[in-house]
Amino acid sequence: MNTFTSESVCAGHPDKICDQVSDAILDAALKVDKYSRVAVETMVTKNFLAMAGEVTTKAKLNYKKIAKQVVKDLGYTIPVLNFSDKSEIIVKIHTQSPEIAVGVDNLGAGDQGMMFGYASRETKELMPLPIMLAHRLAMGMDDLRKSKMLPYLRPDGKTQVTVGYEKGIPKSIENVVLAVPHSEKIKLEQVKEDLFNLLVTPILKEYDFKINRNQLIVNGTGVWHIGGPASDTGVTGRKIIVDTYVGMARQGGGAFSGKDPTKVDRSAAYAARYLAKNIVANKLADRCEVRLAYFIGAKKPVMQETETYGTEKKSLKVINSFAEKLLDTSLKGIIDGLNLRRPIYFKTASYGHFGRDIFPWEKIIDKIVF
Repeated sequence: MNTFTSESVCAGHPDKICDQVSDAILDAALKVDKYSRVAVETMVTKNFLAMAGEVTTKAKLNYKKIAKQVVKDLGYTIPVLNFSDKSEIIVKIHTQSPEIAVGVDNLGAGDQGMMFGYASRETKELMPLPIMLAHRLAMGMDDLRKSKMLPYLRPDGKTQVTVGYEKGIPKSIENVVLAVPHSEKIKLEQVKEDLFNLLVTPILKEYDFKINRNQLIVNGTGVWHIGGPASDTGVTGRKIIVDTYVGMARQGGGAFSGKDPTKVDRSAAYAARYLAKNIVANKLADRCEVRLAYFIGAKKPVMQETETYGTEKKSLKVINSFAEKLLDTSLKGIIDGLNLRRPIYFKTASYGHFGRDIFPWEKIIDKIVF
């Protein structure tokens, strides 16, 4: 048996706070001006938040107000956390460089880079099982806190799942690791018991797996009360592996959050996932990776490749023809084909960008003739 481990993080993790602030700014701009150009980075630490980057838009944005609302909604409202919507905020945002804008104005890519998309038959979401479980556990842990089923939990948290494979097929869950800050009044033993019963067991059951209590590890050092930026500085884009396939497939060179769709780091990664997922969904292969590459100002990719790892059910010629009919991978083709000039990005900034059908790049098309 081989094993593979993936991790995810809760929405209140410091890096994810930053991703959500950056994408909240992007969505606010797109609500008013769908042609907004946005590239915003956020950094958080103890009682401090900073935003920097480039924004060109017709929208009148109150950056501090947007950031404060995100922080408040995430549950950072109690003084003991040493980070809240009352923390100091600095904004250093200016307009897009004219030397970058000239390429984008001509419908070219806003930067160079390579992007990857992946899909497999491991789960109903056509995603690797380890990362889907890790995301579901992170989302579930947040839901238990927000719904007050476990009111002693605090913002921040991490999940990790190790899956056992036989001949490439998931056969067992070897262990689950959870890290979550909680009230000092609650003993770790109670936290572990509650999470085992209310979180781990029901979520694993959805995927036809189970573990015993000895396979669950909660707060490995034995204590975690204060999480968030007071404990760990956060930066936009630092969880790009968590955002994608967590090592099961290759990852491009750029992060996603805070970037409008003219940035191929983001939009072409979505396009690659869309192509890979539809190739698998249409039973052309059981496993697929799509690779794209662009240079700044490029209207079309300088590389487009499909890898099926020997699992193809049709010839690569047929598969490539299917992909070409499904989506034009020029920048304009991706933006128009996936309808990306919309305020849809905030929800991508937690629990992964792939595997949830609320996003247009997750849509399955089954009427392509090939």
